[in-house]
This record gives sequence, structure tokens and C-alpha cells, in this order.
Amino acid sequence: MTIEEEPADGVGPERPGGQGLDPNQEESGNHAIAALLTDPVRGEQTDLAITYRDGAYEVWARRGMIRFQRFHLPPPEAGQPTADAGRRSADGGAQTPTRVAGGRLPGYGYRIVERIGEDPIANQDPTALATLSEELDAAARSGYSGSDPAQAFIEPEHLTYPLALERIAQLFDSPNAPDIAVNPKTYAFGRQPGQHGALDVVQTRAPLVLCGPGIKPGITDALCAQVDVAPTLALLLGLPLIDGMDASGRTSSDRGVEPDVYLKRQDGKPIEEALDRSPQGELERRPERVYVMLLDGLSNTQLLERLEKDAESIPNLKRLVDGGLMFRYGTMVTFPSITWPSHNTLGTGAWSGHHDIVNPVYYLRESRQTITPQGMQFDTARFLADGVETLYEAVHRVYGKWDGKKGALTASINEPSARGAGHAALERRLVCDPEKLRDVTRAHYDDTHPRWREEGQEDIYRYSRIDSQGQAQALLLFGDDTLPPPMFTLQSFFLSDAVGHDYGPHHDAVRTALMETDKRIGEILSLLEQRGLMDSTLFVITADHGMAPIDTELAANQVQAVLDAGLKAVVPAPFVYLLDMDVILEPAMDGRTITVTVLENDTDSRGEKPPVAGAQVRVVGAGGKAQAEATTDDFGVAGLPLPVDADPSNLIVSVSSDRFNPRHLRLDGTNVVEDLRVRLYGRGGKWEEGSRK
Repeated sequence: MTIEEEPADGVGPERPGGQGLDPNQEESGNHAIAALLTDPVRGEQTDLAITYRDGAYEVWARRGMIRFQRFHLPPPEAGQPTADAGRRSADGGAQTPTRVAGGRLPGYGYRIVERIGEDPIANQDPTALATLSEELDAAARSGYSGSDPAQAFIEPEHLTYPLALERIAQLFDSPNAPDIAVNPKTYAFGRQPGQHGALDVVQTRAPLVLCGPGIKPGITDALCAQVDVAPTLALLLGLPLIDGMDASGRTSSDRGVEPDVYLKRQDGKPIEEALDRSPQGELERRPERVYVMLLDGLSNTQLLERLEKDAESIPNLKRLVDGGLMFRYGTMVTFPSITWPSHNTLGTGAWSGHHDIVNPVYYLRESRQTITPQGMQFDTARFLADGVETLYEAVHRVYGKWDGKKGALTASINEPSARGAGHAALERRLVCDPEKLRDVTRAHYDDTHPRWREEGQEDIYRYSRIDSQGQAQALLLFGDDTLPPPMFTLQSFFLSDAVGHDYGPHHDAVRTALMETDKRIGEILSLLEQRGLMDSTLFVITADHGMAPIDTELAANQVQAVLDAGLKAVVPAPFVYLLDMDVILEPAMDGRTITVTVLENDTDSRGEKPPVAGAQVRVVGAGGKAQAEATTDDFGVAGLPLPVDADPSNLIVSVSSDRFNPRHLRLDGTNVVEDLRVRLYGRGGKWEEGSRK
């Protein structure tokens, strides 16, 4: 083993608020991670346990662990490419300092500071498993079916984790982030045949097609992330550069540079490889408007499969692909790769840890409430962080709001990203007439394929009707001569996600869903053609995540292992929020007594830690014998005698409560904890050869 000089302290969470593990959670945190990885059932189903503590991000797996730090990169010198320190090349090795397509603003770099065993996220190749045949081959190498797409289960050693360091670190920038994030094995989560949310490439990759003015047509091998899409569209819409925050959360002026971003918080950069520029660098054309069509849950592999083998069934999608630029390797979405976080990343250009909607369900520490934006569906824009800006807001900042005579109209059609849109269905803000909307929606009910009802799929049938209502919104907004065509539209089609979940991502029912959605898209395109808007509109086809086939017999729910281990926690999968106590020990100078103050570990809305009344406090001596016992009062305080003949180093203070995880401390305040490295790997936390990068 080798030990190099210790690196400078890294840059931790941008907005600390209890996320990750603090010193008061060393005991419960180690216990939880061990439970996740060693549970006799769920341990086999867990890929990664991820957290932040002690100045570094930690990734634990049965096969090994790493700790890594991030740091601020200096601005690139004029004419120099942007360095993507800590990223990976296509072969999974340390990435050279060259631009990734849509290359990141300088932002953060990353360095690994500890490794034991195998680096579980070493391979971050974004080009891996790009086709269904490649997925099937990986499944065969994993010991599963190499011919049945429904059984194409892939083990971690045959997966990759694109942009893993960046996507992990960003999550913990939000005070809404968990103490521990769990990454299930790609085939092991829940009871539905298709699922998503994980860090791996299969669930991370979403399609991306750009078609219209300002875009070079063709197929590109360029690599990009979901956060690159919004700044690309902002540039094409003519928005100016502003003194906003880059991926590091620092404004242009803070970084000592001229305005260099288009949005208030911009984690990505325009995808230059997509732009149609003159030899002088000017855009050949700009669109007058942008129309984003998000086919929720549609995997890039499935879209490629349909285009290659069955393109005639989706003529309108094929038309946009043929006339535009398709990204062969799609785009890499936020983590977790799931609906509400991902839609809002697309709409803001900010990772979920920066826009604060970090999961469909998450825990608010200061209010002790669990909220579910995805469950609420309506009126969820209020959960979006003030520090980010949606594309709707950016368009109105520059072009004003439509007031009946001037300004721009924007539209969010059945779309979770809705803040600031002039028309926002999920914010109950409609520009079109409600009566007309009902009539047009009913007129399109026949677009719903009969197989959903015939096969007893009432939920899918309902989502199809929701897409019909979205189609009606689009037809009314673009067909109303009294309104300007929306300058920016983001429309969600949910049928593909519903079918992928209930049938599986590669089931022939997905073909039916795509045919149905394609028909809706075709009617919208026909209307725009009739109004002479096609040639001046930039269309974007994308999704919010990929999707993987699931072994439904497992009915896997990894976070249950934490509760089964006896820990107190809030566990909205795949997150774990531990319920812990802050214990303050004050031994008297004469060594005869000790005052113990017990507080809740999470601060409340006033920034204070409430006292824990009724906690059981014991002083335990050698051999585990209790020397003294007491109960905390309403102020969380207990006083206990200390045996004057006992060696203080042999005394332990034990604190327990029905509401919180137990604590065990020495009199000097240090934690008595199991060594997680020894528990999982049979060795301590030392450097290993090759562990530094």
C-alpha cells in the first residue's frame, strides 16, 4: 500500500442542512450501511450505499468502497478546453482534460482520496449498453437470459455509471438530500416489470433528438448531460449571457469572469456539437420558438430499436429524427433518475440537488414532514429552489410576459416543470378555455388504444386519457389566432412510462404506446404546418430517464433493511433519513458526576435542536455493567454519578429513546462504533495501491 500527501480539504455541500452523516450519526450511519450491504436478503439486492461525511463523499459496495472529494476548478485560459477533472473516458479510466460534448463549465473537479477493494463506480463509460443487443449480451455475461429482454438482468460488474462523481456530489448539495442514498441493483427494485431511479447507464440514459433551425442534422456520437439541454435552448432562443451561477454555485463575478451563463443557476453548457454555425461562428438560423416533447420513461435503446426495425409504426417521430440531430448515446439525466427530479432538471439546467426536488418523496428535516411532489402532482412548483430559474422564467425575463398585446407566451403542458409558465396545467393555470379543452379532449378519446382496456390495464388507460388532454391543450394553444404561438413549450407524454412500468421496457406493449403517442405528435405537427410554424420551430424529443427490466419475484425494497436492523429512520426509497440524537457530555471537574444533555440531531424551523425528554441514560463500566441510570427531563438534561474508582477510559455513556437511534459515547465525547471497513472488508481504512487519482 502507498500513502501520498493528503489533499487539501474538498468542497462539501453547498447548502448544509443535515444531509449526509455528521459525527452524531457515526454509529447509526455505520449500522445502516452495514445493514444495507449485509442483510441476508436485501444485501444481495443492493448495489451502492452513498453518503457524505468528514469532508468526502463515500460510495460503499460489497465489492469495495471509495471516498472522493470535489474542488473548485480554475477558469480555463483563453482558447483552452474545459477540464473535466474526475470524469471518465469511454474506457472507464481517468478522463483526460478535454472537453466532453456540451463540456461542463469549470465548476468542480473530483479526486479519489481512499479506496478499499474495487472502486465500485470506476467504469463511467457513457457509451456502454447503447443498444438492446448490448443489454442482452451484458445480461448473458451476468448469468441471465441473453435472449429474453424481460429477463435482461445485468449485474454491477457489467454496468457503467456515467458522470457518477458529479451526479452523486450534486445530490448532497440540497438540504433535502438524505443521510444515505441507496442505489439498488438495476434489476432489483419493487414489483413492476420496469423501473428506474438508479445511477447506472441503463436507467440514466434518455433519448435526445433536436430538429429545427440552428441544429446540424445527422447522428452524433457527442456526449452530453441533461443539464446541457436548457442552456442550449436558451442560446438558440437568443437569451443573453448573465452573471449567474455555474455548476459550482458561484456567480460569474464571484469567479472573476464576464457573464458566462444563460440561467440563474446553470450546471451545464450549450452543446456546441449540435449547433449549425457559419465559419465565422455565427448561428446560421435561430428558431422563433422551441417545442420540447418529453416521452416519459422512454429508454434510448427502445427508441433506437423501433427506429431500426419498425420505423414505419412511428412516422412522425421518424420524421423529426430524420430531419434533425439524434444523439446516439442519448443524454445522461440527474440522480436519482426519476420523474419529478428529472423533469425539473430539464426545465432549469440544474441538477436535482440544486433545484431541491430530489426525489418523488423526501423528508424535510426542519419541519419533520415527508412530502411527495409526485404524489401531489398539482401545485408542486413551490418546492423548486429560489436559486434556480426555469426556462419559462428566463424567456419572460428577456421577452416579457404575454399581456394580451405584447410579450411572450410559454406553456407547460402536463409537465412537472412548470414554475413561471404562462400556461401551466399542473399549476392549475390555463390560458385556453376550459370548456373547449373538455370538448377537444373528449374528441380525442378514440386515440386511446383498445388493448389497455382489453388487458385490464385501467391505470394505463387513464394515462392515455391524460395524454389526450395534453394533446388538446397543445391544439388549442397553437390553434388560437388570438394568442401568439408559445415561444417555449414543454409537453409531457406519460403513456410510455406507464406502459414501461407495467409491462417492462422492451415489451411489445411499448410499441403500441409509441404508436399511440406518435399519432398525437403527428396531429400537433400537422397543426403547426397549417399555421406555417414548422420551419421556424425547434423540436426536442427526449425523456426523463431510461428504464430497466425488473425481477419482480424479488419485490426488492432495500431501505427496509435499515428498519429491520432496528434503526429509527424515515425511508422514502431509495433514501434513508436517520433519526438521531445530539448528546453533549459535561463531566464535572472533580470526576464525581456527569451532566448529559440530549437534543434532537436535526434543527427545527427556528434553527434550534429541540430537547429529547424521557431519554434513558446509563453509565456503563467494564463488563457492560450499569454504574448509574437516569432519565432526561423536559429540557433534555440528566445528571448521573460517576464511579470515582473507575478508569474514565473504561466508562461509556449509553443513551436510548423510543424515537431515536441509540448513542454510545466515551466520556471525552468520542463515539463507540463498529469499524465499518473491518466489518465489510476485514481491514482498516488505509490507502491501497492505485487508490489515488
